[in-house]
Amino acid sequence: MGCDIIGMLHAITVTAASVNDRDGALEMIELFRGNLSKILKVLCDGGYTGEKFELAVRNLLGAAVEIAKRNELHKFAVIPKRWIVERTFAWLDKYRRFWKNCERFTDTLAQLVTLAFVRLILRRY
Repeated sequence: MGCDIIGMLHAITVTAASVNDRDGALEMIELFRGNLSKILKVLCDGGYTGEKFELAVRNLLGAAVEIAKRNELHKFAVIPKRWIVERTFAWLDKYRRFWKNCERFTDTLAQLVTLAFVRLILRRY
């Protein structure tokens, strides 16, 4: 899922559990390259480290990759800007349909998440 600085959805790709997160993110970026063309920086967590991923994002979007890493294990600290994505997931948690993934097709789940965000936007404005 790709969201902006206020947590609104701009891109989503649902993959099988066997697909690595980095590969899924690159697939999402390729599919939604037009929507993400103005991106200057991609903020990711520690699971997206690696020069191969950074180079692929730079080639696809021309954007830099910034990794938000934890400083110390087992110590609570707010990681800068990571709360944006966590808040976005919290908005999705309000929909009972997402408590368990029981959809047969990945496209169905992606469409339901998109509908949830349409509802969020309509309720705000």
